Amino acid sequence: MFESLSERLGGVFDRLTKQGALSEADVVTALREVRVALLEADVSLPVARDFIKRVTEKATGAAVTKSITPGQMVVKIVHDELIRVLAGDGPAEALKIDNPPATILMVGLQGSGKTTTTAKLAKRLKEKNGKKVLLASLDTNRPAAMEQLAILGTQIGVDSLPIVKGETAVQIARRARTQASLGGYDVLFLDTAGRLHIDEVLMDEVQAVRDIAQPRETLLVVDGLTGQDAVNVATEFDGKVGITGVVLTRMDGDGRGGAALSMRAVTGKPIRFVGLGEKMDAIEPFDPERVAGRILGMGDIVALVEKAQETFEAEQAERMAKRFAKGLFNMNDLKMQLEQMLKMGGMQGLMGMMPGMAKMSAQAEAAGLNDRMLRHQIALINSMTRKERANPDLLQASRKKRIAAGAGLEVADLNRLLKQHKQMAEMMKRMGKGGMMKNLVRQFLGKGGMPDPSKMSPEELAEMAKGMQGGLGGMGGGLPPGLGGLPRGITLPAGLSGLMKKK
Repeated sequence: MFESLSERLGGVFDRLTKQGALSEADVVTALREVRVALLEADVSLPVARDFIKRVTEKATGAAVTKSITPGQMVVKIVHDELIRVLAGDGPAEALKIDNPPATILMVGLQGSGKTTTTAKLAKRLKEKNGKKVLLASLDTNRPAAMEQLAILGTQIGVDSLPIVKGETAVQIARRARTQASLGGYDVLFLDTAGRLHIDEVLMDEVQAVRDIAQPRETLLVVDGLTGQDAVNVATEFDGKVGITGVVLTRMDGDGRGGAALSMRAVTGKPIRFVGLGEKMDAIEPFDPERVAGRILGMGDIVALVEKAQETFEAEQAERMAKRFAKGLFNMNDLKMQLEQMLKMGGMQGLMGMMPGMAKMSAQAEAAGLNDRMLRHQIALINSMTRKERANPDLLQASRKKRIAAGAGLEVADLNRLLKQHKQMAEMMKRMGKGGMMKNLVRQFLGKGGMPDPSKMSPEELAEMAKGMQGGLGGMGGGLPPGLGGLPRGITLPAGLSGLMKKK
């Protein structure tokens, strides 16, 4: 998300923070570059202009230019203003689903990912909020649109309204409301038809459905890669139908991302969720503070912890932590770590959430440190026998050839994996002897399990990141100071820190 903007801003702020003393001219020059970066990222001109004006007013005073760390002060001011632009003036609100059956009307243009987003939100409400959800497709124009939503509903275990051929969108909406009431459903999703562009026929149909459904929420789904046109679409829909929030899709792509920065300021409507891929769980709430941190390369430790909570079973984590505390680490442990990384978003996803690592993700990709490498390593471990996994020292030349051939890889790939495992095993042994691992276990598992990041203060999160450095920075060193590792003893391959050391 926001890769190109983050890279541009990172370059500007790196120069600022390295300069030491700053004059007002230095700050103005840097902010001019920030303005260009925002415009190139497709942020609307009025929003970019207002943003730079506010930052300039706060960043050119004597309190900033004569402070001990003026560069860091400017970065903080930009960070705070980014949050203000993304959040708007009002506090964030949760979806209004407190009066069953709460109807959520999904609107948007064709091709924006509306149907997939409907299924993603339904899955999220079912699993995270314990809601009984009913899906209904009102798209009578696009071939197989209704079947698509029904199939997605089956995949995620959510009911969908039976399809009756020949009904209009209004008739389907009326039947869906009746079914939701009689069936005891908590939430009803109405997936309306889209068009390739906004026209009167589309708006008339959506308005008619709205009047029948009386939705608690009307969510506009827009493609984040369409830039300023996404803002124009939001303005049109809000003016003619009235929307309560926006869902930006395809935010995992390499688009410029300026739509997110412009959306709240131009429309006044909050961005509720962002879609980050095709999988049914690839959607997350839009948190202005965390997004601002990602844009400025500060990472997102909260998201990292949340992903670990979602994908790691507590009992499994505790067993692993006890083994690590004793300095035990075999190939089965390494395999579990690699699989965990893939579940948590893969190499690039994890690096994007770690402070200071986003700008290095391109270097890692170029060096072959990617999800394909992780899968190759898992394949090599799967090709070993149980005894070999438990004791890699058994591997001699003939066994190495067999394992490499079984995974369809070279012996050199296996040797790299064995070297990586040895480094990690030695690190676990050192941490176990020094009591560091016991402290980590006590800090992050404890009696109540893993801490809830949503209830932690920024200072506690920073301390957590600092405390977890041993989980990542201990593997060969070379990572930026203060860079946190992963929760619950999760560690990254030693090759990653080796790459950073070389760079």
